[in-house]
Amino acid sequence: MSDPALEDHSSSELVAHEDHLAALEAVLMVAEEPVAPAELAAALKLSEHQVVALLDEIRLDADGEGDGRQRGYELRQVAGGYRFYSRLTYADQVSAFILGGQTARLSQAALETLAVIAYRQPVARSQVAAIRGVNVDGVVRTLVHRDLVDTAGTDPVTGATLYTTTPTFLEKLGIGSVEELPQLSPHLPGVDAVEEFGESDRY
Repeated sequence: MSDPALEDHSSSELVAHEDHLAALEAVLMVAEEPVAPAELAAALKLSEHQVVALLDEIRLDADGEGDGRQRGYELRQVAGGYRFYSRLTYADQVSAFILGGQTARLSQAALETLAVIAYRQPVARSQVAAIRGVNVDGVVRTLVHRDLVDTAGTDPVTGATLYTTTPTFLEKLGIGSVEELPQLSPHLPGVDAVEEFGESDRY
């Protein structure tokens, strides 16, 4: 006869394991660069050994070892860290979506992010995220792929990558320089928050 206490313990361990897997996947989803196991362990409050075991499980699952269905993404170990990448098999489709979609209209999130970069450049992703209140890593990557935004060195204090708009951005708007951008204040409510954020950066 089975012991209910042992079954409850086994069930709680399984729930904890699944939760750790999900948490690790969530962190990897927002990582823009390969993340070292030690950094992941610190974020999840687990040992590095536990994190490496979880990473192996995620990698095998993405490769179809679990249910036999290979995912369109893979977990790669590069430069001493781990990060999700789209699978090379589907490079043509990904390129068609990102590059071929340049004629498609930008999403509201992309437009808002582009506006913040345009009016606050050069600006770091973290500053844009603070203004918009959401993670902007994926949106910024899309804007870079569409040649509307590009990197412009790093912040001398934080070392964060800075972003500015590109000549393509000016060409799309039909203006010669960012100085020709219209004033935001008469058109957008709450724009003072952007200006206040810029002022706070100087102190």
